Amino acid sequence: MTPVELSRAVLDAVRRAVDAGELSVELPDRVTVTEPGPGGCGDYATNVALRLARPAGRPPLRVADILRARLLDADGIKDVVVTGPGFLNISLRARDDLLTSLVREIRERGTTYGHGDALAGRTVVLRVPYEVRAEVVADAVARIVASQGGRTEIEHREPVTLRPVPAPEDPAPLGADAARWALLHPAAHDRPRITADHLVQRETNPLFRVRYAHARVRALTRNAHDLGFTAEPAEPAESARSAEPAESGAAQLAGHPLQTPLADHPRILLAAATQHAPDRLARHLLAVADALPPLLAEVLPVGEEKPTAAHRARLALAEAAGAVLAGGLSLLGIDAPEHL
Repeated sequence: MTPVELSRAVLDAVRRAVDAGELSVELPDRVTVTEPGPGGCGDYATNVALRLARPAGRPPLRVADILRARLLDADGIKDVVVTGPGFLNISLRARDDLLTSLVREIRERGTTYGHGDALAGRTVVLRVPYEVRAEVVADAVARIVASQGGRTEIEHREPVTLRPVPAPEDPAPLGADAARWALLHPAAHDRPRITADHLVQRETNPLFRVRYAHARVRALTRNAHDLGFTAEPAEPAESARSAEPAESGAAQLAGHPLQTPLADHPRILLAAATQHAPDRLARHLLAVADALPPLLAEVLPVGEEKPTAAHRARLALAEAAGAVLAGGLSLLGIDAPEHL
């Protein structure tokens, strides 16, 4: 179960409690799940019971107990513990199950993984100066806001509401993709560097690392096809059935470094949209790209080795990361190349 799926499960628990007459509240638009805070436990926590207590006219602990009973029936949830004034601390199934579920969701959603409706019905008005970086940042913000169901109006009048530090010179000589990255990767309060470093094809160039990681994933997909196998997410119970547990895709990939940045992608997109900060998305894509290389080296069989479930699972994870990179670059207005 991914954080997005868990959020939906909590919202469904609220809905079922309302339908059963246990709570009398309006359904929230969305429910946020985060890592447990001090005194918490489990994999994720939510303060939804605290939010609903006043409108429900019930003590937070009573609301939490009602929702706990509903959540224990949800698929993928192992246990729910109420802590503090009413926090719900949720433990999920084994982490290999979590990663498998995450990969399956990304493969199903493709480059739209992380898109949602949190900003549905909202219009974001951006007032920007006539300056190249402000225009590019506003365009990226509009794309990201749209991914969350909102719409954006960009205006050129006072008072200005979006004024990133201007570019020191014209970025056009860098080309469209490198120019946009140079303007979007730094935080709005940082001065962008308009230098040829953004065109260097080596690891010192963050844009190259992101685009190269995507291109490597696409190349592995083509190579795997030539070898006669395709991606297939690991089966969580596979290790129990396998005569060779070391070959289990689920066992080998459980807790992989890619799990956290991939699971965080929906949260990062929403934060970038609400904070008007495409730099958050750019840095997130870099984190995904930097977690990929060790995996990529293990996707294809070596020598006389035959493709196994572990190879198929690694390829599925790599393709999920590639989809996140392609989708994120698209929101920044940057091309995700098939070859590099």
